[in-house]
Amino acid sequence: MTGFQGFRNLFLKTGILALMVGFCAPFSSAKEGMWLPPKLKLHANDMRAEGLEIPVDQLYNANGTGLNNAVVLFGRGCTGEIISAQGLVLTNHHCGYGSVQRLSSMQNDYFAAGFWAKKKSEELPCPGLTVTFVRKMENVTDKITYDLPDTLSESSRNEVINIRVHALEKGYKLSTGLDASIKPFYEGNQYWVILTETYRDIRLVGFPPNGIGTFGGDTDNWMWPRHTGDFSLFRVYAGTDGKPADYNKDNKPYQPKQFFSISTSGYKEGDFAMVYGFPAITREYISQSQLRLITDIQDPIRIELRTKKLDVWNQAMKADRDVFLKYTSKRAGLANGWKKWQGELRGLRLNKVADKKEEQEFAFQAWANSESSLPYARYLLPEIQATTSAVRQALRAEEYIREGALGIELIAQGPAMEKLLEAWRKPKPDELKKVHDAWVGFYKNYDPATDEKLFSVLMPAFFEDAPHYVPAEFYFGLRANNGDYVRWARHVFGTSAFSSEARFNALLASADSNRLLADPAWQLYHAIENIRKQQVLPVLADYARRIQPLNRLYMAAQLAKDSAQRAFFPDANFSLRLSYGHIKGIDPDGPAGYSWQTNLNGVIAKDQPSVEEFRVPEKLKLLYEKKDYGRWSIPYHDTDRTVPVAFLADLHTSGGNSGSPVLNAKGQLIGTNFDRVWEGTMSDLYFDPSVCRNISVDIRYTLFIIEKFGGAGWLLKEMNLVK
Repeated sequence: MTGFQGFRNLFLKTGILALMVGFCAPFSSAKEGMWLPPKLKLHANDMRAEGLEIPVDQLYNANGTGLNNAVVLFGRGCTGEIISAQGLVLTNHHCGYGSVQRLSSMQNDYFAAGFWAKKKSEELPCPGLTVTFVRKMENVTDKITYDLPDTLSESSRNEVINIRVHALEKGYKLSTGLDASIKPFYEGNQYWVILTETYRDIRLVGFPPNGIGTFGGDTDNWMWPRHTGDFSLFRVYAGTDGKPADYNKDNKPYQPKQFFSISTSGYKEGDFAMVYGFPAITREYISQSQLRLITDIQDPIRIELRTKKLDVWNQAMKADRDVFLKYTSKRAGLANGWKKWQGELRGLRLNKVADKKEEQEFAFQAWANSESSLPYARYLLPEIQATTSAVRQALRAEEYIREGALGIELIAQGPAMEKLLEAWRKPKPDELKKVHDAWVGFYKNYDPATDEKLFSVLMPAFFEDAPHYVPAEFYFGLRANNGDYVRWARHVFGTSAFSSEARFNALLASADSNRLLADPAWQLYHAIENIRKQQVLPVLADYARRIQPLNRLYMAAQLAKDSAQRAFFPDANFSLRLSYGHIKGIDPDGPAGYSWQTNLNGVIAKDQPSVEEFRVPEKLKLLYEKKDYGRWSIPYHDTDRTVPVAFLADLHTSGGNSGSPVLNAKGQLIGTNFDRVWEGTMSDLYFDPSVCRNISVDIRYTLFIIEKFGGAGWLLKEMNLVK
């Protein structure tokens, strides 16, 4: 519709966009929301009313002394916090899992035994791991969206914006010496520049064994009550100038601008609390037709196929410790989403969120039909509905391809096969070595027998549920093996040069591109990618092109309609955010099960030596039997003592908040966020304050494990412990 071009310009002309850029003062919904640190002053009165005892300027300020300098993006998907003047980083156990897997072996099984450096010289370098600090955030909307005429097409508009973004990023980097990234917020109605500094020499300091760090496993994941010591310790090292540097034995521990003091006094239910970190993705403002793409297609298909995949992996890992070590990190990531999506679907259906959105859209449409200043708003929801309806079949196919056919690791290695082919055809210095090293990394965490079994399980599901997208080559392969999926799998894995490291090395030495092109694994990958590129990806790309401006305009219209009645936080996008609320429990199984804190007694009560995910380490049981808790104990049943393990709060979190610092009213560390309750996992799409809770490790349990279990009490001496 030609009117959509004018809709954007109308916002600019009427000043409504200016209202959105500085949006209204917040209301008393303290629990929901992931707020941008530079905008916290707008929430100062509300935060004080809820219990905050420090000025919001201490959380973030323009002069660079705020506590945001103690919050880090850990790796590429987690949060961490600096807890000492010597660059000590606290994050989740599961956030450090991949790095520790790369350091582990059958001889040094850190998942079974844990790891505790006794001095700095024993800390282990973690190649590839980074820690990123956010130094400043600045609203640059007026530098990005100015002078965009209504005659400009959407593609031209995006091209202009991209040019401005890249130029402005370059300018900020030159003027500040920091990395600069400009991100869109509110579906592209705002733009902020984020200035960061990334450190590359990160070393492992402390890592409890799985019997503590993943205690409860899949069974307890996303559940409450929880008894998991989900934490690990790393240290940031810097060059002699204190700046980021590659690993060097002469590097020194980084001296941070800020680090968190640690409260040893605990907390009580109802206390004010905050979580600071990098939430990944929320989609709170999408239409009900977009929500149904998730509830009807994406979540169910992913749950179905990952259930099959996890069954295969779990059996193999249980039977062979070597397979366990190879797959434990991959499996943890796979299972995390699998269980989360189940809770998300349940929560969305129980809360009838699609129906609620439909009611909201009915009210929006009535408003839009009568709003003379925004004549184009009335067309938004019908256009969104038509656009989402057109993509449903292709989206279903994509999910079955990605989770089914490409869920088989050997086939999913197709891009790496292409890189080998390219390296042979257009030789470049060191390119073959890079290809070889990448394949070596793959084989380190790969078991062909497990993948072969997976092939015979996932392929039938792909054929049955996405028959119109099964390539002819797949049918040929199945028929050549008499319709027997097991036999077909045996043929592929028995003849492919990529199914083992020895065969790959032989192929690499031969430099025979014809042999690669005839390889069954390559042919399967090539066939499915052709289907995707011809029939699926163009439809998805067209959907993305059409829905992006509609979402931007719909978000702008929602802001124009409702900003006087509610505060809008921008959807999470891996940028630094702060959420605030209170310590608060839940009763997932009814009032009799209400609780807000767990303790070591509960850990011991769950001990099942024959079940790995509930096997409590012997040393921890001995500490419990002797009541050797040191200064970390709290009263229990009047006459006994225990150690607090985990607690609940009603803070709005998402993926990416794993490892986030949980702070009290004074800005002191009381815990480390690691999960949400299953009943509230729909909070990425809909936040219900009655059931949405985040789960955190009590900092006293962390300190107890470090000192009493890990024997690494030397680390506590560099922390600032306060009462």
